[in-house]
Order: sequence, then C-alpha cells, then structure tokens
Amino acid sequence: MNLSILYQLFKKSTGASTDTRKIESGNIFFSLKGPNFDANEFAPKALEMGASLVVIDDPKYFIEDDERYFLAKDSLKMLQDLANFHRRQLEIPIIGLTGSNGKTTSKELLNAVLKTKYKTVATIGNLNNHIGVPLTLLTIGEDAEIAIIEMGANKQGDIQELCEIAEPTHGFITNIGKAHLEGMGGPAGVLKTKTELYQHLRANNGTVFINSQDPILSNMAKRFANPILYPAKGDFCEVSFIDANPFVRFTVEGGEKVFLSSLIGAYNFGNIATALTVGKFFDVPIEKAVAAIVAYQPSNMRSQLIEKRSNLIILDAYNANPSSMEVAIRTFGEMTGKKHKMIILGDMFELGDHAEEEHAKLGEIVSEYAIDKVCFTGKLIASALTKAPKALYFPDPFSFRNWLQDSKLEDYLILIKGSRGMKLEGLVDFI
Repeated sequence: MNLSILYQLFKKSTGASTDTRKIESGNIFFSLKGPNFDANEFAPKALEMGASLVVIDDPKYFIEDDERYFLAKDSLKMLQDLANFHRRQLEIPIIGLTGSNGKTTSKELLNAVLKTKYKTVATIGNLNNHIGVPLTLLTIGEDAEIAIIEMGANKQGDIQELCEIAEPTHGFITNIGKAHLEGMGGPAGVLKTKTELYQHLRANNGTVFINSQDPILSNMAKRFANPILYPAKGDFCEVSFIDANPFVRFTVEGGEKVFLSSLIGAYNFGNIATALTVGKFFDVPIEKAVAAIVAYQPSNMRSQLIEKRSNLIILDAYNANPSSMEVAIRTFGEMTGKKHKMIILGDMFELGDHAEEEHAKLGEIVSEYAIDKVCFTGKLIASALTKAPKALYFPDPFSFRNWLQDSKLEDYLILIKGSRGMKLEGLVDFI
C-alpha cells in the first residue's frame, strides 16, 4: 500500500494511536519501537481492542490475507509522512512555537485567545516531539481554522525535523536559555536548535512574531523583511508590564490596567504578550483576548498555586533548567505577602558536563535573597551547598517528607521547583 491509500483509510478511521492502552474503536494503530519494547508485538492486541488498522514494520508479524494489516518499512516514518500528507491538505494557518521555557503556557494562552474567534486545534499537554507533533497534526479536522503546534527539542536538528513535518506558516520562539545542554552541545547548540524554526519560516516566507525586548531574539529580527514585533512602544502590539507580586499586572495598547488572579511571576509576562500579539494579528478583539487571559487557569504543575492552611505554595515541578530556575528564584525572591518564605529546589537533568557548575549557581542566586528556609533535594543539587552552606539538604524527596511533616509550617510562601523526574509535587501533601 502507498501513502495515498493509507490516507484514504485514515480519513475513514477515528484517528491515530501509538498506545494500546488508549486505543479507541476505529483507530489506526502505529507500532513503534523503543529501547525496551517493540510494539509490533502488540498489533493483535490493538485489533482486539477495536483498531481498524495496524501499521507494522516487521514482516514476521504481517498477516497477508488480513486487510487490517499495513506493512511499512518504518512505522514511525509512516506516521510522520501521513501527518505531513494530511497537513498539506489543510489550507489554514499553522502556528509553530518553541523555546527553552514557557512553551506550554504560551500555547495554552494563545489557544485561549484564538478560540474566542476561531475553531482551533492545539497540542495536547506536551506532545511536542517527533511522535507527538504528527499525532497532533492528525487530530486537525476539516472544520479547523487555525492550529497551534508546540515543538520541543533534545538535540540539534529536532526543530528542523518537526518543521518539515508540520510546515508552520507562522511561528515564534518564547526564549532561548539553558535547556537540554547535554544533548545540544552547550548554549550555542541550544541557540542553533531553537532558531531552526526561524530558518524554516524565513525559507518559506512565513510570518514570525518576535519579542523586541529579548536581546537574543530581537537580534534575529533583521533577518526577516516584515517581522511582527512586540511588546514595546511603537511595535505592532504594545503591552506594558506593571509588576508581579505574585500575580501579573499589565496594560495593553495604553488601555486600563489588567489584574490577573491566576498567572504569577514576571516570567509569564512574555507569554501573555505573545498571546495578545498573535491574537491581534488574527483580528481577535483586544477585549476578548484580555478576557481569555484573565480567565486562564494554569495546571499541570506549571506555576500552579495551592493553598494549604495558612501557606501559599507555588508548584512549578513540571520541568526545570538553569534559565527557568534563575527566573523563578529571582521572581520568588521579590515576592511578598506572607510572614515567611521557603524555597525547595530539586535536581535539573540533561545538563551533562555543565551539571555541577549550573547547580552551584543556584546556591549563589538563592543566597542573594532573604529567604527563611532554603531546602535542596536530589543528588546533583548538592553542588549548590558550596554557595549556600546554610541551606537544608535532603538526598531525595522521600527523606524530605518527615522533616516537612514535623515542621508544621504556618504562614509561608513556598516555591517548589525541579525537573519532572524529581516528582517534587509529592511533597505538597506533607506541607
């Protein structure tokens, strides 16, 4: 079977799936391989669970006289090719976005703004890799008017690959910081990887949105004939930051002050300004855009606010890298509102040879602020003690729990931040 035949079968299906635990009746199941599994083995199970077709790439699992089997050279490549084929049938704006920090929040805010006027499709959760992007593209129906595709990267070339699949017509980069240093070959590699989105848009006459106040991104604006700039005075969209203690306050286009009750930290201002700018570009009335942002509620451990007795916890445990850690610490350091302050930091992963140096810097940054209790947990972050020797240290979150229970914290503002693998959200129940 060729790609066009598979596409006709896809149009009659109920969607694509790569997980037998989540298959819906009528799905096409793509058998992918991983380091410790070969999903070709699960093809019969997928059919039992209601799949209409299984795409496999190992001939020994192929049943020739069963029309429900599709043999490909590479199931992953076939998924990606199918997604790109589908994307080429769409005549709608495809907005691609990437960045070191804030991708998912920016995506969710932009989706909230655009859906006030359009039928939108956006990446679900953080399905932003070489598997998640194709799956997202295949969810775009014929009635969709705009799609928002989040793109993540672990190594150089990843964003270029995702652009070749999604072919975005518009795009933006949230920021460029120190994320995935190990796989990208240091800060220079991060810069090269993230700007692969810009390179794609430039080569294909796409529209780029650039934060003119970001020194790295604004320097690249000159590569484009007509970049859409924001949020400074004189830019396409003017958004002014007032403060964030802890909630963000801002004004748009010289209008009234906007007071948020859900988004905290100055680091979220860029995400807000981006969403408002893209919304304006697509003719979303500013009052509707602002209302959508005011109504937005963060979740999934991204600057999530949790009240426990007299304590206010900022749970930011979904991800962490040196850039997002520094911004979070400095923002928290300036916050007021409670009698006491406590910061809990965990390990940052995927830093390679930079791990010891970057964790030590966290201790140095924390020491600049008057914080009542500083707690480090994890193996890598032990390096932070060289710069913050008075901090409390726990080798792992489990050894931390008893201390938290015994401390009986009252009237504290608490920041919890670390990489996803640390699972620091588990500490909340013990505060």
